[in-house]
Amino acid sequence: MREQPLIYLDHNATTPVEPQVVEAMLPFFSQYFGNPSSLNHSLGWQAEAAIEKAREQLAAAINAEPVEIVFTSGATEANNLAIKGVAESYMADGQHIITVETEHSAVLEPCRYLERLGFSVTYLPVQPDGLVRLADLEQAFRPETILVSIMTANNEIGVLQPIDKIGALCRDRNVIFHTDAAQALGKVALDVQAMNIDLLSMTAHKLYGPKGIGALYVRRKNPQVRLAPQMHGGGQERGLRSGTLYTPQIVGLGMAVSLMVAGQPQETSRQAGLRDRLWQSVQALPNIHLNGHPTQRLANNLSVSIEGVNGTDLLSKLRHQVALSSGSACSAQKTSPSHVIKALGRNDSLAKATLRLGLGKGTTAEEIDRASAAVVSAVRSLRAIR
Repeated sequence: MREQPLIYLDHNATTPVEPQVVEAMLPFFSQYFGNPSSLNHSLGWQAEAAIEKAREQLAAAINAEPVEIVFTSGATEANNLAIKGVAESYMADGQHIITVETEHSAVLEPCRYLERLGFSVTYLPVQPDGLVRLADLEQAFRPETILVSIMTANNEIGVLQPIDKIGALCRDRNVIFHTDAAQALGKVALDVQAMNIDLLSMTAHKLYGPKGIGALYVRRKNPQVRLAPQMHGGGQERGLRSGTLYTPQIVGLGMAVSLMVAGQPQETSRQAGLRDRLWQSVQALPNIHLNGHPTQRLANNLSVSIEGVNGTDLLSKLRHQVALSSGSACSAQKTSPSHVIKALGRNDSLAKATLRLGLGKGTTAEEIDRASAAVVSAVRSLRAIR
């Protein structure tokens, strides 16, 4: 009997690059290879025009102006530029920042770094469903608060925070609002004007684009956000992010975002149906817990914690059948339980026995049925030998 192909359900970690994205990128490696800062000849003009087109594509996706898009190496750099850049620029106005316990390490670590420099950071707890209490946020504001950083969609449990309400609270208090939208862009509708977002981080590889490229939206008016650059050099990107722009990657990011936004409503509905089918199937197991809000979550994400199994053994048993993870791919080598799952109130053993299943464009109903059968079989097998 021929071995069945591996089922890829780790799309919250990364995605394959779309063929149309690769096709758009290829000419800029060898045909239109000019430096976009070289404006004395046509090769430079061609590269610059391609970059400006990508800037327009990203701006259109979030209702921003093209000039407000700053290219970075990914969401991690965008988060660092946003958080450290605000802290350095506004420290005379105050040195208090508000974030959430379940944020990605690319937000938490810059905040901890700033604490070592004398800043004060409030880490808001979440409810058992992963959502922030707006009352907790309101109480956390101080006269010296300069920044709130709360992600749109959680990378581990897929929970969607009430970004529009958070943005309104920040705007009422003249506090800058940053959101890490790495997991959300192209999967949910984003509007920086309607949601009062001042800074928004994005990346390509979560939405079928290349790795190593991302961007930061920086509001230019009402209010204008000032950022201190965290990388100095040639003054590219209005001085906010020096370094020669990587034209092929930027072209890929723009194309990937355009394709995702265009297909978002239909794909969201399709993936939500498959995710619910998966959740229904794995509930054949007793003592299995859904992590995060049951409906206020990404359509492609299912996070479950399973009683009575060793998490490492479970992943090992599944690895030749289903590609998935226990949490953030960025911290997969850590042996400690996920800080996100722990924040929901799960104990260490449950936090370690967690599966994150991330559906994608190519995921089929047949794969969902095979994956759920594999999970159920593996759990039953491990429970039987305890």
